Amino acid sequence: MRRRRIVWLLAVLAFLVAAFAAHPVWLAAVGHFLVRADAPAPADAVLVLAGDSFGHRILKGAELVRQGFAPRVFVSGPSGFYGTHECDLAIPFAVNRGYPESDFVPLPHEGLSTREEAQWLLPEIRRRGVRRLLLVTSDYHTRRAGRVFRAAGGDLSILVVTAPDEFFAAGRWWKTREGRKCVAAEVAKTLADWIGL
Repeated sequence: MRRRRIVWLLAVLAFLVAAFAAHPVWLAAVGHFLVRADAPAPADAVLVLAGDSFGHRILKGAELVRQGFAPRVFVSGPSGFYGTHECDLAIPFAVNRGYPESDFVPLPHEGLSTREEAQWLLPEIRRRGVRRLLLVTSDYHTRRAGRVFRAAGGDLSILVVTAPDEFFAAGRWWKTREGRKCVAAEVAKTLADWIGL
């Protein structure tokens, strides 16, 4: 019995040592799993999701219009930013960087999650005649956002386009505190989405 315990403990120890030694490989795999993006293609509109206080998403959406992929950018705008909808902050941010205000359509709403964002925004986007949509979000959010919006979008053709995030790099996210927080939150939200929470 004692020998069996020693063998079991040695096996567990060997596993932990091997897991630690290989941590760059499996942690990078987690980061790469979160990213599932499409190449941009011509569409009826771009939709920039909320949740990026640094402006990478809105600038990516604006750039897609400038490059001719779509004629306009719908900008998701949940409330809660000091009494202001996020779209009312994001659009001036892009305009101050040289993009015409006429490219943007604010879509204020009260959603608090990616799923609620889809429920609020997709009916309005359909009402405006959009059939093919470029969905812009941060790279680590592309897999989950694509899954949620495609499930809710039904007849819409949705391509997910990645915007960079300064705190996330799929192959080295664990090296910074902000990267670890970002991945921990996204993995938890992905698991919750899978089980329907």
